[in-house]
Amino acid sequence: MKIPRILLAAGSSGSGKTLITCGLLEALVERGLKTASFKCGPDYIDPMFHSRVIGTKSRNLDTFFTGSEVTKYLLTRNARDCEIAVMEGVMGFYDGVAGTTTTASAYDLAKVTDTPVILIVNSRGMSVSLAAYVKGFLEYKKDSHIKGVIFNQMSPMLYPRMKKLLEEELGVAVLGYVPKVEDCVIESRHLGLVLPDEIPELKDRLHKLAGVLEETLDIDRILELAGEAPDLLDAKPESVTDFRLSEPVRIGVAEDEAFCFFYADNFRLLGEMGAEIVPFSPMEDKQLTDDLDGLLLYGGYPELNGKKLEQNTTMKDMIREKLKAGMPCMAECGGFMYLHEEMEGMDGNFYQMAGVIPGKVYRTPKLSRFGYVTLTQKKPALGMEDFGEIPAHEFHYFDSENCGGDFHAAKPESKRGWDCIHGTDTMLAGFPHLYYYGNPEVPKAFLKKCLAYKKQRCSCKQEGQEE
Repeated sequence: MKIPRILLAAGSSGSGKTLITCGLLEALVERGLKTASFKCGPDYIDPMFHSRVIGTKSRNLDTFFTGSEVTKYLLTRNARDCEIAVMEGVMGFYDGVAGTTTTASAYDLAKVTDTPVILIVNSRGMSVSLAAYVKGFLEYKKDSHIKGVIFNQMSPMLYPRMKKLLEEELGVAVLGYVPKVEDCVIESRHLGLVLPDEIPELKDRLHKLAGVLEETLDIDRILELAGEAPDLLDAKPESVTDFRLSEPVRIGVAEDEAFCFFYADNFRLLGEMGAEIVPFSPMEDKQLTDDLDGLLLYGGYPELNGKKLEQNTTMKDMIREKLKAGMPCMAECGGFMYLHEEMEGMDGNFYQMAGVIPGKVYRTPKLSRFGYVTLTQKKPALGMEDFGEIPAHEFHYFDSENCGGDFHAAKPESKRGWDCIHGTDTMLAGFPHLYYYGNPEVPKAFLKKCLAYKKQRCSCKQEGQEE
């Protein structure tokens, strides 16, 4: 399959790749190109920003979660109807799992997907040294895939000389520069919390940035470079399940300002397995619809919305009653926090939550547990004795008095690990985030439980009507 594509990477975080990626995506959209964007790694924030503010189709690609073949499959599935795919790297170009490998790095994604790389270089305070810096990235791995360079924070006067120097000495294409653009900056707060009333302002900033990049980047050459990417095989790997329920189920998904961390591909896989997604708001809705067969409580910012979540007592009571009556549920991070008896908010106050899991959730001064983990189960859960290894990740500044101990999380390339997750016949709830294509047996088992609950619910309803 022909998919024009590029990957924007950098030598380190803070080099400007997110800003430049957003500006380039906006410029491509304004040119009328149907554009797909991808974020390397387990990031929820950038894809949410790309889709809500820029309007591109945005997904994640993560070789730790899905390996080579499934990663390529997801790229082809999500970009097949688009004219160009733009990937944004993570951290430094070669920085991967455990801080000691290139696994799951931007380089690894470029290698797996055979994608041309444009290296963004923060050139502030450098001139000729830029050649040595870029040469190091070009030569560290012979198959670096680096085909072009963009200079960030460079003056228009210096740019022609640096372009000539690098192209003559290194043979790499220099595709433009980005001057200092203070009125176009997107703060990290915006990337974390995109509120509806902020979107017009943010779109205006991106429109200005796209206008700057049209003047300072060689976008036509970038498009040519993307078009030079080799074709990809469009084949479904054996590890991607063809499972489908015998009849559909309706899954309630918490979705509002408190719960907003979603992998779109999780929803697609659930849909292919026979689930209908039914959004609801634990903050605003007073009750669940009567015809739900299961609940998904994903992550987000419950700690910023503790008061509103506490005040919605009818929703909390209904969720607690439904789960205690056997409705299947999977809860991650923020959703897991919501299921506790109490949760500390960012304001330092403790708020009453759903009361499904005993204990409190409290704020910690730094990241409690961070990064990729491999989960293995210690007891049966969702009707399964052994799911096998489940790739996951954690990222949270809060911790719990009752994290659960039915699974073990092992850090890759490390001896560190910890027990986590409450696993029962109808529930998985804990801090780890799951990407379902990493182990499709998990959503499969969950949906089977949802179907069994549906049949039981419908049977009881029918018996009640007959009486």
